[in-house]
Amino acid sequence: MTKKEKTTLEKTIQTNITALKDQILTLEEKTKPIAPDCSLGRLTRLEAMGEQDVANKVLDEARVRLTRLNNALQGIDKPMFGICIECEEEIGFGRMSIRPESVRCVACTGNR
Repeated sequence: MTKKEKTTLEKTIQTNITALKDQILTLEEKTKPIAPDCSLGRLTRLEAMGEQDVANKVLDEARVRLTRLNNALQGIDKPMFGICIECEEEIGFGRMSIRPESVRCVACTGNR
């Protein structure tokens, strides 16, 4: 991977981290407990609880991705950055541009 590509990826990672932090703050608001004395009808309350469950799943995934992006940012200057952990071939720049936290190439991800 060239220095220019790494610089581009570093900017992408930082942009993704900022966006994820904003998303996490929004999701944390959506996952706050629903007060039992809330004046919602039974069905509306169940719907709200279902939406809250979905928001919790998305929040968990966002936190995991944030951790992976932070790890990628810390390891961007290491020689193994952008190398597949399974086949040890270089991960394509196109994939890294979309998912800069990737540790497997497309072929090895498909084999899992």
